Amino acid sequence: MPISSRHAAQTLSSLLTGQDPRAVVARLAARDEPVPPTVRGADDCSPQAVAARLALVPHASAIAAETLAEPDLGRYVRNIEYAIGTVRLPVGLAGPLRVNGASAQGDFYVPLATSEAALVASYHRGATVVSQSGGCTAVVINERMTRAPGFVFDTLVDAGGFVQWVLEHKLRLATIAESTSRHLRFRDIRVSIEGNHVYLLLDVTTGDAAGQNMVTIAAQAVAEFAVANAPVKPVRWYVEANHSGDKKASAQSFLTGRGRSVVAEALVPGDVLARRLRVSAAQMEDYWHISSVGGVLSGTLGVQGHYANGLAALYLATGQDVACVSESAVGVTRLEAQRDALYAAVTLPNLVVGTVGGGTGLPSQRACLEILGLAGEGHANALAEVAAALALAGELSIVAAIIGNEFTSAHRRLARHRAVTMPPAAPDAPPAPPAAG
Repeated sequence: MPISSRHAAQTLSSLLTGQDPRAVVARLAARDEPVPPTVRGADDCSPQAVAARLALVPHASAIAAETLAEPDLGRYVRNIEYAIGTVRLPVGLAGPLRVNGASAQGDFYVPLATSEAALVASYHRGATVVSQSGGCTAVVINERMTRAPGFVFDTLVDAGGFVQWVLEHKLRLATIAESTSRHLRFRDIRVSIEGNHVYLLLDVTTGDAAGQNMVTIAAQAVAEFAVANAPVKPVRWYVEANHSGDKKASAQSFLTGRGRSVVAEALVPGDVLARRLRVSAAQMEDYWHISSVGGVLSGTLGVQGHYANGLAALYLATGQDVACVSESAVGVTRLEAQRDALYAAVTLPNLVVGTVGGGTGLPSQRACLEILGLAGEGHANALAEVAAALALAGELSIVAAIIGNEFTSAHRRLARHRAVTMPPAAPDAPPAPPAAG
């Protein structure tokens, strides 16, 4: 990443101030001194193994060991290597959040795990607004999990011959992909050719699992069969060639979707806006205009306020792959005044969520899914719809807070100057105007 000459000079100056330049160079150079003992026993969660690992760390105190301690660490062995304990995060409850979805039907109390003060309060306020407006409609409109094996050939002609064979044998490749899991269903193989490079974008559905591992295993089997049987052999190949959009925001995933694509909408009456958010529909639409242009000017993929806040907290609480927030938190928010009411909609094309597999079976995460009533098979689409509804609730709350000049004060009050004890609010009083950001 290029930096200006002035910035470069300032950086060098700060590095060298008061120091011998040769000492700075020596400090930054590679060291050939012996490396400390390596961490061992990837799958061993016994107390003895944990103690041995912590003993390697010079700064690991008895307090650290006690804080990280987990009485039954063996329950986590399928989800972690070289374990030393567990990290605890506070979990809050937002809601009820009324969802009128194709799969999610009901009033959901949503568990959110976060260390950011004001976040749960903000989403709770938005959920209250959505619920008092009759709830939001939410629908999963598309589903696909992808993996993109890449193949290198000597020439473009060879690459074309390989692609021709793949297309002629697509049904056979589909059978191979589906043989790797009873839950996986083949959708398509999309092809991308760049010079003598071929990318096969394997599209599948993965039942109620998020499906990252499932599609990887299927892609491995498909690629191995193609390499073994195609008349034109690649020089080399890779099970993932960075074309799938995995764990990154990409224009491809924004346009075609990865995971579950969900649309949610709500019509918020003017009296609810005034009573709960202290704003009008016209004010909300006006802010949406300037924020949309701001998003365009900054080059964002889609335009939205803070999907990542709610999704990260929900993913942590329910055992999702939190790194997938990087692609899941991409989408479009739209706010439009309809007389004195507000039409609000969110579109999230890349929600990578599941209710089985991964971290969903861990004790705390399973408990949070049970709070939602969405643990186990048959609930992944419902969880995706709840996630979209949560994103919509968060957008309403943060926009209203910014309009009302309450965004900063909420963080100051809840994150920096919160009293040790807080008196309960009156039953009919509007909630405080927090906003996560």
